[in-house]
Amino acid sequence: MNKKRLSIVIVILVIAAGVLGYLTIQKSGTYNTNGKIGVAVSIGPEVEWVNAVGGDKVNVALMVPSSADPHTYELLPGQLTQVSNAKMYAMIGTPLEFETNYMDKIKNTNPNMVVVNCSQGITLIPNTAENQSDTLDPHDWVDPKNAKIMVNNIYQGLVKVDPADQAYFANNRDQYLAKLDELDKNTTQTLKNKQGTNILIFHPAFAYYAKDYNLNQTAVMINDEEPSPQRIAMLVNIAKDNNIKVMYSQPQYDQKYMQSIASQVNGQVLMVDDLNENYLENMKNVANAFSQA
Repeated sequence: MNKKRLSIVIVILVIAAGVLGYLTIQKSGTYNTNGKIGVAVSIGPEVEWVNAVGGDKVNVALMVPSSADPHTYELLPGQLTQVSNAKMYAMIGTPLEFETNYMDKIKNTNPNMVVVNCSQGITLIPNTAENQSDTLDPHDWVDPKNAKIMVNNIYQGLVKVDPADQAYFANNRDQYLAKLDELDKNTTQTLKNKQGTNILIFHPAFAYYAKDYNLNQTAVMINDEEPSPQRIAMLVNIAKDNNIKVMYSQPQYDQKYMQSIASQVNGQVLMVDDLNENYLENMKNVANAFSQA
């Protein structure tokens, strides 16, 4: 009988442990297993921003890899699992195809998470790409001034998730905003002699940047489609007419088009990236690249 009772007690303890474990998971809800606040983001620059504000209290899940195109990227089933383990989602909040295609599904996967529109408070500009002037340009994050607004929106979201750590988040935010001010100041200095310079680039991701630093962006790619031979020929003529010897491409796209244009005008192609996760360092590199135009 003692053995039988012992067996029953063991079974009860095992069941109790299982129930307790389940309740613990339910209570912890959308926190990641490492105890940090799970935050999902759409694109690379947001990774640095969330980490900068959240510090050691956040764990960031990136939806669109920095090597991928957010205009065409398709959400993977496994990424919805990451979303389900998030307390917060930081969406860009512009007409970015990844978000217009998948945000409803993302929100439905985890209805209780805080969803932050990082672009709240930013005035979006018309899409400057040819044949797209009736749409809004989604690439507002490339402008350091806009980045300051986006970082503050992330801060507000983290405070909603974890109000007890507001002072910690505020201190982190202020330190990072100071770095963005320094980036803006240095970018202005780097590009001070490039006012009105024509920037010939493959994908039109830098219109906000061009507007703020007085550059002129001309894109090879329009309507997110590969350029035709006729378009390449037209851009070659533009490069010749404007004596453009330095042109730009992005790592997410096929390099053959810009290389073709460059080879026909004895020019060179430099790489700039609007999706790099290391925002401050990357945007410093972008300014240095555009200074060579």
